[in-house]
Amino acid sequence: MSKRNRAQRMSRGEASAASNGALQATASPSTAVQAFSFGEPVEVLNRREIMDMVECYRTDRWYEPPLPLDGLARAFRVSPHHSSAIMLKRNLITASFDPVPRSASDPTPILSRSAFGKAVQDYLVFGNAYLEARRNVLGGVMDLHHALAKYTRRGLIAGEFFWAPGIDAPSAFAPGSVIQIMQPDINQEIYGVPEYLSALQSALLNEAATLFRRRYYLNGSHAGYILYATGDIDENDTEALRDALKDSKGPGNFKNLFVHAPGGKDGSIKILPIAEVGAKDEFLGIKNATRDDVLAAHRTPPSVLGIVPAQGSQLGKISEAVDMFFELEILPLQMAFLEINDRVGFEAVRFTPRAIAPAK
Repeated sequence: MSKRNRAQRMSRGEASAASNGALQATASPSTAVQAFSFGEPVEVLNRREIMDMVECYRTDRWYEPPLPLDGLARAFRVSPHHSSAIMLKRNLITASFDPVPRSASDPTPILSRSAFGKAVQDYLVFGNAYLEARRNVLGGVMDLHHALAKYTRRGLIAGEFFWAPGIDAPSAFAPGSVIQIMQPDINQEIYGVPEYLSALQSALLNEAATLFRRRYYLNGSHAGYILYATGDIDENDTEALRDALKDSKGPGNFKNLFVHAPGGKDGSIKILPIAEVGAKDEFLGIKNATRDDVLAAHRTPPSVLGIVPAQGSQLGKISEAVDMFFELEILPLQMAFLEINDRVGFEAVRFTPRAIAPAK
């Protein structure tokens, strides 16, 4: 039987063990050379898991979102630039929020700054934000409470929403009490989808590169080598050399090693590095390229995220970048949340005007 046929006849159990990262060893009786396969690094999201749902399918009472919200929640911290860009937008729009009191005699805000900030974060991460209107006995809105977008579902009947955390029995909100603000989607109009989806694969690649480098260093291959000796070395000298190599590992490694071989020939002792391939990978290139993709998806200036410019280049004045970013990104977000006023019938959301510093 040929090698190809033998490989094709590998059992499903062996294939499953290999795909799950099991440590396996194979040995040839003639050479006794062993080959090992090591486990894979654990990603925040696995391959195409984030795209495994293509439509809002119906349950008995509500619609399911088109994307797995648990995956989007875990992807929030997939890379520092992704989460930082979202938090920057959240902080800027929350800082410009001006809470509206219930009345002249009651300074309690209808929508607190804390609840508004949580709704903004949900809107940026999941593409949906939900506020529950609590009403008095006369039907008037007393205040607006934040409802976690990860566990809120839109019902089959218009105006119905459900709280479905997964661990407890789902419960229905009061009919017509939930206000949904969503980012538009070209495929459906039930749920919103976040606008950064086009760069999510780049963010996952950024994480994979970091995990690979962590594995690389934890495995110790960056300091690995083979000491190849063919000269006339006494057995006692070989044992002393082996002990010296063992003592150079662990804490205090990268020590200098002196070898004296009387009567040895030129090239009788060679050091063959085995980590040279890993040292030549494009780690920095991958990190920089994926970072640029994420920042392009969020349309965030690098200077406001603390990115150090490359040698010999400049990122411009931070104040000017913030002013332009506020005008192009934060103002449209403010306009999106002003829809809450249209839904409740009075001013519940307002923002303080931002004074732009004059150019010098």
